[in-house]
Amino acid sequence: MTATSTSPKHLLASGLLLLLLSAGPAQGKDKKEPAPPPPPPMQLAGGRTLAYEGSFATEREVRGKPGFWGRLVDIVAGPPDLHQMLRPYSVVTDSRGRAIVTDPGQSAVHIFDFEKKRYKFLTRDSSKDPLKAPQCVAVDGNDNIYVTDSDSGKIFVFDRDGKFRRALGSLKGGEGFFKRPTGIAIDTAAGRIYVTDTLRHKIFVLDMDGNIQREIGQRGVGEGEFNFPTELRLSGDELLVVDAMNFRVQALDREGKFRYALGQAGGSTGSMFRPKGVARDSEGDVYVVEGLFDTVQVFDPLGRLLYYFGGAGDGPQEFQLPAGMYIDRNDRIFVVDSYNRRVQVFRFIPAAKPASGGVQ
Repeated sequence: MTATSTSPKHLLASGLLLLLLSAGPAQGKDKKEPAPPPPPPMQLAGGRTLAYEGSFATEREVRGKPGFWGRLVDIVAGPPDLHQMLRPYSVVTDSRGRAIVTDPGQSAVHIFDFEKKRYKFLTRDSSKDPLKAPQCVAVDGNDNIYVTDSDSGKIFVFDRDGKFRRALGSLKGGEGFFKRPTGIAIDTAAGRIYVTDTLRHKIFVLDMDGNIQREIGQRGVGEGEFNFPTELRLSGDELLVVDAMNFRVQALDREGKFRYALGQAGGSTGSMFRPKGVARDSEGDVYVVEGLFDTVQVFDPLGRLLYYFGGAGDGPQEFQLPAGMYIDRNDRIFVVDSYNRRVQVFRFIPAAKPASGGVQ
């Protein structure tokens, strides 16, 4: 039987349409302040550039604004409960360009896939091996996700689809082996996992099954010694270690042998007081997040400060308690702006290479 224009179904649809139209943006009400303009690109020495690209903080930014039918569903069923960052700490990207962010404030991990407009929220509430305080994150060559948990003393492994696979360092009785695991780096080719145990002042080297192969360092101020080491970053044949309370970054080879150190204690630009995340760009310069000044400082391999960016605030290219950072293969720089509950993205543009056969 064909519905007529006065059928209850038609009347319901018409009513919902009117409701949707009436729920549109009210003129002159709830008008948001315009977003501040993005800062101009920083022109660096040698024709290099640092450009601000934007920031992200919520699931909504991945999924985009709902269309007509989405808004209609929201009116009928209520708006969805979308996730957002609460206290993000660490970030990494995988081979598919997804941004993976730990959030100790939510005991969870966010996965943002802007290309496919997908989002995942990883938690684990199991009575055995619950995820409590995810700290740092890394991925292996298959995009498996490794997360240190500074509270439980374990390393949680999820596959590329976000499914929990195992917990490394989980002892009988449920306790974790590590006192306070923080930084983590994966050497897929060598089958190694590097983990800093901050309270033990050393780095553990594990195989991919979680068996401890060796230890690197001890407490001290000498070369290859640490005082509360935190973040790690594998770059080329070097392992960069944030040696937090020695106010420096140490570069080791992959066997743990000391090569050089950057930074010194101080309360002014160019020194380190509260170093956090560390990364390296395609030209080999080292980026260090400085929590005291709310900046990112960039050093050459000789330890000379090249430039810095940031400053206290909540606008674009400003930070409040910045923490982790990551630079992907396209020189996109991800900085976790922890207290502002977001990740800011920049891009380092290297100097243009001269064309072959150019000016003599």
